[in-house]
Amino acid sequence: MKKVKTALISLSDKTGVVEFAKSLQKLKVKIISTGGSLKVLKDAGIKAVSVESVTGFPEVLDGRVKTLHPKIHAGILAVRNKKHLGELKKLGIEPIDIVVVNLYPFEAKPSIENIDIGGVALLRAAAKNFKDILVVCDPGDYSAVIENVKKSKDDLRFRKNLMAKAFRHTAYYDSVISNYFSDEQFPEKITVGLKKLSGLRYGENSHQKASMYQRGDSKSKSENSKQLQGKELSYNNYIDIDSAFGLVSEFEDPSCVIVKHCNPCGTASSKDIFTAYKNALTCDPVSAFGGIVAFNRSVDGKTAQEVIKVFTECIIAPGYSKDALKVFSQKKNLRVLIKPICRPDIRIPEVRSISDGVLVSDKDVKIYESLKVITGKPTKQELESLRFATTVAKWVKSNAIILVKGTQTVGVGAGQMSRIDALKIANIKMSSISESITHLEDQPLVLASDAFFPFRDVVDESAKIGVTAIIQPGGSARDEDSISACNEHGISMMFTGLRHFRH
Repeated sequence: MKKVKTALISLSDKTGVVEFAKSLQKLKVKIISTGGSLKVLKDAGIKAVSVESVTGFPEVLDGRVKTLHPKIHAGILAVRNKKHLGELKKLGIEPIDIVVVNLYPFEAKPSIENIDIGGVALLRAAAKNFKDILVVCDPGDYSAVIENVKKSKDDLRFRKNLMAKAFRHTAYYDSVISNYFSDEQFPEKITVGLKKLSGLRYGENSHQKASMYQRGDSKSKSENSKQLQGKELSYNNYIDIDSAFGLVSEFEDPSCVIVKHCNPCGTASSKDIFTAYKNALTCDPVSAFGGIVAFNRSVDGKTAQEVIKVFTECIIAPGYSKDALKVFSQKKNLRVLIKPICRPDIRIPEVRSISDGVLVSDKDVKIYESLKVITGKPTKQELESLRFATTVAKWVKSNAIILVKGTQTVGVGAGQMSRIDALKIANIKMSSISESITHLEDQPLVLASDAFFPFRDVVDESAKIGVTAIIQPGGSARDEDSISACNEHGISMMFTGLRHFRH
């Protein structure tokens, strides 16, 4: 083991540093420190010398320059060979064997003054020379570093792991800063800083490993969901929750969305959250089993009592009454999350990996470009249902067909290779609940599609099942075919001018 004689400690987060420094002191390691770190150590009775006493140069520019000095960086970067050590001796520079640094808290408090320069330089210098230097940027590594220093045999693998962590630390830090200040949507080079929140039991399937990470971009960070009870969230839970809460957040009225495998199997808006849940469940009670339930209003005890009648994986809402939480506590494994309603933020890009790289896109934050009546004259009831239906269609896997009465889905056809098959599935779903939606007999049946119709077949089939109004993006070279079909069947049709493919 290389003899460790000197350590440099310069910290923003001083968690655990006193105990760590005391352990170094017991090992007869000389400690050099800066500013606030030096004060903390001295107040704890630990012998330490200032960087200024080593460099012979004071801190200047309100502390912007402290450690940026040859006597510090040469002591870190010197390879422990005869030539470099000879140079250090000739120049009166002491080798530094441990560098303990973490950085100004830019992520928590973004500002120019919280952009660390000296700390990043120290970490990178020490990491570059990892074969001779122990570089420590994580208080969680303090005890392992002490044990390593005590060893008689050098552990190059341990040093290398610390080096890699230091470069990850500075890379993450730089990415947070660059993303915060950047106004470019798609710059030539992108670094996405991710911070691990938790490990997951497995990935999409049990044979896959996975973890949950959070973006470190302070500018675009929304308030995270908080889990109030239940088992740990799985990979699939996170994806389904994101989809369910994204859709329910689109609505102004009290609404509920039930998601299964990233598709809403039931969605409803109503005068209150209890009715919204009952109506959403009515759409597809079979698929709702083991699903995710999202609300855009606080959940009361009456609604909670209704929810626990069906096996549910997760519930997410902006709030819960005490009675609701008491009801949910009866189901120990039920995951209950709370999160403020948040509208989609275009500043947070969609990132998806493929075998050849990564695809980056801005978010689909619109519902429609404009609403243009193409055929017929939609009634006020139809217009309300059409707007509701096209909002749901945005969140359903393509090809998607949504059947709606009032402001609740009555049939969802998702993720089919042909649009006509999506309609057939939506109709099968609607037929299966016909006895449960008799209260909607006076409501018109409307249809929404996530993309345009290349043929008239969907319109023809829609007429057979009683659809009175259709909303779709339009824009097909064969729009006239579907327009003619609507005119023949007396169906009103609107174009939104906006497609919502979802893969």
